[in-house]
Amino acid sequence: MISRLPIEHGREVILHFTIKLADDSVADSTKMSGKPAKFRVGDGSLTENFEACLVGLKAGDDREFELAPEDAFGMPNKDNYYQVETQKFAERPEEGQIFTFPQPDGTELPGIVRSINEQFVTIDFNHPLAGQRVRFAVEIIEVNP
Repeated sequence: MISRLPIEHGREVILHFTIKLADDSVADSTKMSGKPAKFRVGDGSLTENFEACLVGLKAGDDREFELAPEDAFGMPNKDNYYQVETQKFAERPEEGQIFTFPQPDGTELPGIVRSINEQFVTIDFNHPLAGQRVRFAVEIIEVNP
């Protein structure tokens, strides 16, 4: 039997989500991988306004809601732009190209090329959806205590 607990602070939620842009294109979806997302309400992994849109929903519910940039992926931060010497690239990069950069902990951080000149390539490490209004379509799979 499916639990019919409502989503509230402290509960674990398993859901599928699809992120849509203003032009209705899909930016990301857990359905593509077949792996739903799992989080605990209030753990800080989602913004308060995102969580507020989920409160009260139960397993089996579907909902779509729109979030302003600051409630989704934030606004672009100028401190997340870095300049890398052009000569450090094996081939001349192109604007819009995405590169991954190894981090000390072994993970890789993606960055988008924003501009290029003879000396430097400007890399943007902000989330690719930073500054954009997005729509989330969610399908609640499970709510646990």
